Amino acid sequence: MKFIDEATIKVESGQGGRGIVSFRREKYIPFGGPDGGDGGDGGSVFLCASEGLNTLSEFRHTRFYKAKNGQAGQGKEKTGRGADDLYVDVPVGTLVKNLETDEVLGDLTEAGQVLMVARGGFHGLGNTRFKSSVNRAPRQSTLGSPAERRELQLELKVLADVGLLGMPNAGKSTFIRAVSEAKPKVADYPFTTLIPNLGVVSVIPHRSFVVADIPGVIEGAADGAGLGIRFLKHISRTGLLLHFVDVSPYDGSDPADSFRAIENELKIFGDDLINKERWLVINKTDLLIEGEREEQCRKIIQQLNWQGPVFQISAMNKEGTREICLAVMEHLDIEKYPHSAGEENSADHPDDEMTEGTYDVITGKIIK
Repeated sequence: MKFIDEATIKVESGQGGRGIVSFRREKYIPFGGPDGGDGGDGGSVFLCASEGLNTLSEFRHTRFYKAKNGQAGQGKEKTGRGADDLYVDVPVGTLVKNLETDEVLGDLTEAGQVLMVARGGFHGLGNTRFKSSVNRAPRQSTLGSPAERRELQLELKVLADVGLLGMPNAGKSTFIRAVSEAKPKVADYPFTTLIPNLGVVSVIPHRSFVVADIPGVIEGAADGAGLGIRFLKHISRTGLLLHFVDVSPYDGSDPADSFRAIENELKIFGDDLINKERWLVINKTDLLIEGEREEQCRKIIQQLNWQGPVFQISAMNKEGTREICLAVMEHLDIEKYPHSAGEENSADHPDDEMTEGTYDVITGKIIK
C-alpha cells in the first residue's frame, strides 16, 4: 500500500560550537590580551507542512534527520559559523508526538506551518567574554550546548470537510466518483477501497468542499477488525459525516443493523466521533422499483428512529447527488459563517420561512 499514514523518525539538532582561548600575538604589542571568539549556534530541526505531500511514504527510507553543528570560534575575536536550520517537509494534517513522553508537540493543519522539534545548541563563549578589570588574561572558555535528540511519531490525519461512512460496498467510492474528479477503485466485492481517497466537490463556481472516502468499516473495527482501526482516525477532523446505507444489500443483511454496527464502532473508537454532525444517505435506490423503494426507505428510517437529515440517492446514476452536495455546501457555509450565511439565505429567499425538522427525501418536505 502506497498510502502511509504513520511513521517513526529520529531527529537531532546541531551542537553549539565551542568558544576558544586565544591571545593577541602581534609584533611590538606585548601582552595583547585575550581575543578568543565565540562558537557558532547549532542548527535546529523543523517540520514544515507542505501541500505537495499526501502520505508519509518518504519516511520509509529516511528515518534520521540531523542538523549540522556550529563551528568553533577562532582567534582575533572571530565567531564560528552558525549552522543552517534543517527543514523537513511533511503532509498537511500531520500530528507530531514525542515517543519518549507521549507528548503532542504540534499539529500541522495549515500549509506552510512550521514546528521546531529539536532546538540547536547555543554557542560556546570565547575567553574574550571573561575579560575584566581583575582578570586581564582569562583562560576560560565554554563548550557549546549539546545537541537535542528526539524520537518522533508522525501520524497523518487527512483534512476534509466531509467524511463518508458505511459498510464495505455501501457505494461510498461510487458517490465520490460521481461528485468529484477523484477516481477510486469501484468493484462488486467488499473492501475495494484500501486507502482513504480525497475528492474536491464543486457544485457552483468558486465554491467547493473536500470529501474523504474512508475504507469500509465493519463490526469490530475499533478493536482491529478489517481496515477501520487504521482509518477511523481520518474522519476525526471532518465537520460532517455522511453515513451510507445500502438499501438492498447483496448479502441480505438488514440495513438498520449495519447502520447500528458502525454507530457502535464510532462510540468505541472515541475522539468524540459519535457526536459529530451526521446525515443518513440511503444509496442504490435504483435497484428497487418505485413502490418498494419508498417502503424500504421508510422502514429503515423508522427502524433507526432517525431524526436527522435523510437523503435517498443512486450514486451510480447520479440521482440525488447534486441535491445532497448543495445541502452539504449550505451546511458548511452556515458552520463557517453563521451570520453571513443566514443573511445570504434570507436575501435569496425572502418569502421562505425558517423551518427545522427532518428532511423527507421521499415527499420532499420537512417533517416537524
